[in-house]
Amino acid sequence: MPAKKEKKGCGCASIPISLILVLLGVGYWGFMQRDTLLAHLNIRQFLPNNQQSHQQPTPSNPQPPTPTNLTPTPSPSVSVATSPLEPVTPTQTPTPNPQASPLPTTPKPSPSPQTPWQKKEIRGIYLSRYQATNNATEKMIRERVRYYRDQGINTIIHGVWGNGCTMYPSEVMQQTFGYNSCPNKFQEQWLEWLIDEAHKQGMEVHAYFEKGIKIDKNSPIFDRAIAQRWIVPGVDKTYAGIDHYLLDVELPDVATFFKKILVEFVQKYPTIDAVQWDDYLGYHADLPGKVDRTTHLTNFVQQMIADMKKANPAVSFDLCHHNPYWSKRYFAADWKNWNVDRVFIQTYNDDNFKQELEYAENYAGVAISDQQLYRLKELMNNSKIKSILVFPASGKPEEAAASIKKFTSINQ
Repeated sequence: MPAKKEKKGCGCASIPISLILVLLGVGYWGFMQRDTLLAHLNIRQFLPNNQQSHQQPTPSNPQPPTPTNLTPTPSPSVSVATSPLEPVTPTQTPTPNPQASPLPTTPKPSPSPQTPWQKKEIRGIYLSRYQATNNATEKMIRERVRYYRDQGINTIIHGVWGNGCTMYPSEVMQQTFGYNSCPNKFQEQWLEWLIDEAHKQGMEVHAYFEKGIKIDKNSPIFDRAIAQRWIVPGVDKTYAGIDHYLLDVELPDVATFFKKILVEFVQKYPTIDAVQWDDYLGYHADLPGKVDRTTHLTNFVQQMIADMKKANPAVSFDLCHHNPYWSKRYFAADWKNWNVDRVFIQTYNDDNFKQELEYAENYAGVAISDQQLYRLKELMNNSKIKSILVFPASGKPEEAAASIKKFTSINQ
């Protein structure tokens, strides 16, 4: 009987085809879900590093999960071993994403170069003490300030005193003369609005004490001054066609009145940037008697400045006067010994302009009239001239300011 033959092979022929298909399907599904199964079974840790799959971020999974207890491989671009940067100690304040790189900083644009006009410390214009007071509303005053700013002006020198009375409500005036200001139609807040708007625009306001110690027959205090003998004998004829009478500050009552006025002002308006007096703070040499009042005037001004500084140290006491030689020789104004903060040299006399300019180069700046605007180019290009003040002798400051802008724009 022949020997029985053993079946060769794996015997797959006897396995039903349906079972084979099922096994193949399960195998394919397992292959596709291998990472999930491995994560659940926590057997990735037993696999060699080169067999671990690296999952890439996808829109539905922007950041791949970080395996527990694994040390991430540092990126070559930030390798500590080759980085020239010193280690940085982290701050105590936690950040939401310490690994995130800081956003790039947008560099600030460099400021445009200043023009010769803009380089001047003070670019000022004088306004009459009636310029912003008569029937002026808050809106009008603020608009005027912005107008001057647009013309390249950074300082308004506005009259607050003149001809023996204030352009603001004054208790000192009320107590001394029975009324509190010059006859005028103004709102009490006009100066507060002016200062506030100027500071908002990056400008300064200097209080201009026009005419200083001089009055004329139209002054509301003229009769009182005559009756009380507050007037220095004679008539001051410094300027043709105008007869001025000078209050004698050598008299204690007169000196006290002025010192009280100035102290009251810097306390009433503490944010004012400066006060400025001019050549009307002086006695003309042609007064009768040829009395030398230089020493008395110096003592008075020194005491007035000291009282003002004690009341408000932040305010600058400025002077716009003739050069030191002419001031002392013809006006008894030895201002080099007055302890003033800044002096601007008047150069209204065109015949002596060059000589006056030499003085102005050694002090705070120069003052010219609107009839001398053609000299702006020369003044702007002179680095020794620190500041330029313009006095509208025409009485039209808006037109003068527009001309300033025109001249400074053309002559850059």
